[in-house]
Amino acid sequence: MKNRDIGKMAVPIGIVGVVLLLVIPLPAWMLDFLIVVNIVGSLVILLTTMYVKRPLDFSVFPSLLLVATLFRLGLNVASTRLVLRDAYAGDVIEAFGHFVVGGSLIIGLVIFLILVVIQFVVITNGAGRVAEVGARFTLDAMPGKQMAIDADLNSGLITEDAARQRRADVAAEADFYGAMDGGSKFVKGDAIAGIIITIVNILGGIAIGLVQRGMEISEAINTYSLLTIGDGLVTQIPALLLSVSTGLIVTRATAESDLGTSTSKQLSQSRTSLLIAGGAAVSLALLPGMPKLPFMVVGALLLLASQRIKATEAREAKDELLEQAVAVAGPAADTPERLIEEMRVSALEILLAPDLVDLVSSGSDDDLLARIRGLRRKIALDLGIVVPPVRTRDSVELPASTYVLRISGVEAARGEVPPGRVLALGDDLGSLPGTEVHEPVFGLAGKWVPSEMRFAAEMTGATVVDRVSVLITHLSSVIGANADRLLSREDVRVLTDGVKQVNPSVVDELVPGLLSLGEVQRILQRLLAEHVPIRDLGRIYEALSLRAKVSSDPEGLVEAARLTLAPALTAQHSRDGLLRVMTLDPVLEQALLEGLRPGDQGSQILLDPARLDAMIRSYVTGRTAAENQGHVVVLVCAPALRPALHSLIVLHHGEAAVLSYSEVTGSGLKIEAVGVVRDAEAIAA
Repeated sequence: MKNRDIGKMAVPIGIVGVVLLLVIPLPAWMLDFLIVVNIVGSLVILLTTMYVKRPLDFSVFPSLLLVATLFRLGLNVASTRLVLRDAYAGDVIEAFGHFVVGGSLIIGLVIFLILVVIQFVVITNGAGRVAEVGARFTLDAMPGKQMAIDADLNSGLITEDAARQRRADVAAEADFYGAMDGGSKFVKGDAIAGIIITIVNILGGIAIGLVQRGMEISEAINTYSLLTIGDGLVTQIPALLLSVSTGLIVTRATAESDLGTSTSKQLSQSRTSLLIAGGAAVSLALLPGMPKLPFMVVGALLLLASQRIKATEAREAKDELLEQAVAVAGPAADTPERLIEEMRVSALEILLAPDLVDLVSSGSDDDLLARIRGLRRKIALDLGIVVPPVRTRDSVELPASTYVLRISGVEAARGEVPPGRVLALGDDLGSLPGTEVHEPVFGLAGKWVPSEMRFAAEMTGATVVDRVSVLITHLSSVIGANADRLLSREDVRVLTDGVKQVNPSVVDELVPGLLSLGEVQRILQRLLAEHVPIRDLGRIYEALSLRAKVSSDPEGLVEAARLTLAPALTAQHSRDGLLRVMTLDPVLEQALLEGLRPGDQGSQILLDPARLDAMIRSYVTGRTAAENQGHVVVLVCAPALRPALHSLIVLHHGEAAVLSYSEVTGSGLKIEAVGVVRDAEAIAA
């Protein structure tokens, strides 16, 4: 039988055996063996809790606690049966009753009561309270943790599989602390049961000794009381070990290392503390009447430890100075190469105020640089462009807590991320301290609250976002709004070479035979400006090849590429296979077509300003009404009218989703008309 099969069968068989302990008499030799298993098993559990790095690594502990408690109670019943029946319950219990407590009933009772008090009053109550609070705060923190996972996933810092695993860990952590909250009650009940069983054993043993065995009262008390105390000790010691294990597992707050490593590292972080404590121990040894040897030994050990920490700190400081010297010894600041590098304008740049340099921690998976790498990957998968490297540096000219996002050396946006604070977003933030602000991307009302009040903010129902997530979300919005400016000629060349590896015939036909690389760049920039992803470059190039044989007009080429991507375009705005659209009033649409004029920068619409203003107001009103109902709507129009109408609405409204009839009808979605855009003459009529 394989080891895995043995482990699979051992636990169920063991639990059935524990139940049988309650009803089947055991011989004394078997009871000795099971008592040893109980003591050693409890010790193994205690040591395991010390060496796990996080509570979830020992997730079976609550169930194991129940089984161990039931096992211990079964041994109590089996030993009680032997004590009362034979006045003998094996060598282990007899040894605890005579050798451990010196054969003294008073000493045995005192030791037993002390163990019970330590377990029941101190450890069990404390562990139970910690488990209860841990369960409550873990459940309260679940929404915030889930949102943090979603933020990391959306920024591309983690994969879908990693996000799924982290969500499972969050759920498992909540289940674990909930189980520990109930499991701690097993320990408390076991302590109470131990006291009751001991009292019953003493009284029952004395009665049996007097009535059935004809013992003298002193002999009966001495015999049965010592056996009962021995029985109580061999069960209370494992119970105490499990109580300590419970306290350790619910008070673990680190996943970096085991308990021993964390304790030694954190206790030795302050040389001054060890130095003062060692000096105090030596001083106590000099007081009259004090034993000198213990205090002197302990004090000397503490002083020695403080000196070792001093040597370690000096060595680390020396290594740091060497690293700084190597960095300073780099290229001279005034070399032509260095000056040219500083003169170069970065496509993307983040300027940080001096108090924000902690955001770039270099080495952590959650620092700004790591999140930027994840964001670049996400944008590449979403839009189909490779975002240029983001240059991050500090600037003493910026106000405190301020960051600036630059594109090609020009400021595109700025915001604030105060150190030591998190952003709480919600409607009911009056009870939280902090200055009211608005989130820079979506304009949501919020407050920058102290980091230590994160849980308090989450308990009010607020969504809590860390500083790096705020900055990354802002950067993502700026990149999305300026994707066309970030697409360089070199980027187009690299993308084209990538298409050529899988579809060489299309590239060879298009570039440079029909269109130059610059013309392709211009078309792709127009698509990105209208928030059209260019991931499917193969199909885009195929459409451009067919259209370029007829005309090289950029506007027509863009429309040909959009028509090829129609299913993907409409999918962005559909919900559950339904596309909600707004249409133009036929009279208005005809007037717009008649006013359509070609231009160097694309077609334009020449129409009475009053009619255009009324049309824009009608569109905004209809779109706002649909959005208030939770709907996403697009405006549809004639193919020839779409580019000019999109430009016109964007100019007045900032953003718009305008599709042509050809793009909508070719999507295969169900269409629902939710409104009609009218002009002044139609409204007056």
